[in-house]
Amino acid sequence: MPGEKTGRSKGIEPVDLSPPDEVLFGCSSAMQDVRKWATRICGANVPVLLNGSGGTGKEVLARWIHKHSPWSNGQFVKVNCAAIPGSLLESELFGYEKGAFTGAHASKPGRVELAHHGTLFLDEIADLPLDLQSKLLQFLQDGRFSRIGDESERAVETRLICATSKDLAEEIDAGRFRSDLYYRINVVRLRLPRLRERREDIPQLAEYFRAQFQEKFCKESEPLGADLLRYLQKLDWPGNIRELSNSIARHVLIGADAEIGRETAAKRPDSSRGRNGGDAVPLKQIAREAVRERERSFILEALQANQWNRRKAAQELKISYRALIYKIRNAGLLARRTENLPSRPEKEVRSSISAD
Repeated sequence: MPGEKTGRSKGIEPVDLSPPDEVLFGCSSAMQDVRKWATRICGANVPVLLNGSGGTGKEVLARWIHKHSPWSNGQFVKVNCAAIPGSLLESELFGYEKGAFTGAHASKPGRVELAHHGTLFLDEIADLPLDLQSKLLQFLQDGRFSRIGDESERAVETRLICATSKDLAEEIDAGRFRSDLYYRINVVRLRLPRLRERREDIPQLAEYFRAQFQEKFCKESEPLGADLLRYLQKLDWPGNIRELSNSIARHVLIGADAEIGRETAAKRPDSSRGRNGGDAVPLKQIAREAVRERERSFILEALQANQWNRRKAAQELKISYRALIYKIRNAGLLARRTENLPSRPEKEVRSSISAD
């Protein structure tokens, strides 16, 4: 979702980490289900597991749950288990005492302590090393832990939210994730849909990102026309919301000549590909193609409704006869009509097509 950040950032990030609810959840049925369950559980201190592909907005939803919980006055503390080397992750999570290891010149609290009376967000929990999974499980059971180099135990009270883009059942089968830890963190599981599963939310998200990046870059941008927004809804968006936000950022910075990302262009419907196949295509060209395709559809409908009588079709479309002839040839509709006619002498075919 808007503003999602990870330790392995893949592009420009929006400004606002707390988008309005209507933007965060949109109007799609998939996200309305997420909203229903998130609303029900945000006030209860039970572990929540967020599952979804990269860029679907897991961190932003975790922040929303924290904001609407009784622990909102405490800190929202994030740990990206995939971004911190395993040798450092234990000290980041649980802290250490002075002299615990070379370079430990002073005691340092860990992220678990910082999240006392707040929310601890463990992103990419599937990448947590097995030895730390055991220590995390023990902490979740009684809320107690020890800093590295400290014999005494400390107690904290924190809300735990975990997120992963992997299938934890497969990770358990492969021996990379503890089943007992899985059952501990999987009290409530919310699945975030891919962007292509909530296409109806794309126009609102795109406009939101445009407003955010205009403010961030102090730069006005060209509006996103209706045809362009409809076209964006047709793309697959393998990078999900993060990819959409990056594309809109380029649009704001560069203008209509900004290119859609290559990973998106590779998934673009065949009828809308540029001359170079999977190469990136400027937004300006996408808009032109969308308008041309829409105009072609209107002309074809008018011709078919009037049995290919071009004068009647021109009157229905409220354009001149000459303009319609030009548009028919430009859209390749003449050839299409010829292909659909039964086999007849060439002179008779030409006569049938040109008849008014």
